[in-house]
This record gives sequence, structure tokens and C-alpha cells, in this order.
Amino acid sequence: MASLKDVESVADNLTSLVDELRSELQDTADFDRLTELADQISGEASNAAETFSTVNEALMSRINDLKD
Repeated sequence: MASLKDVESVADNLTSLVDELRSELQDTADFDRLTELADQISGEASNAAETFSTVNEALMSRINDLKD
């Protein structure tokens, strides 16, 4: 099951990739590298959505269990 630490890890990965993208834009603006970074960011964003969904499902399940 995903945890908040998993969410934090995904957020850290996204932050790192965005920082690298900004750096590339300010430096050489190599479009091949920019494309690669954008693809990686897209993948990490998808991972984030999946992780958030998993954590939400687990929390909602636990809340529902407590209600019963």
C-alpha cells in the first residue's frame, strides 16, 4: 500500500525534474533534452496521480471501516 512517504518521494522526483528543466531552459535549451525531461515529468506526474489515488482509497477504506 502506498504511504505519505511514497507521495513525498514522487513529489521530490517531480521537483528535481522541474528544476533540471528550468536549468536546461536557462542554459543551452537543448530541445532533445527538454523533450526527454518533459517525458520524464509526464511519467512522474502519472505516478503521482496513481499514488495519490492509492493513498486516498486506503484512507477512505479505513474511514468507512471506522464508521461501521
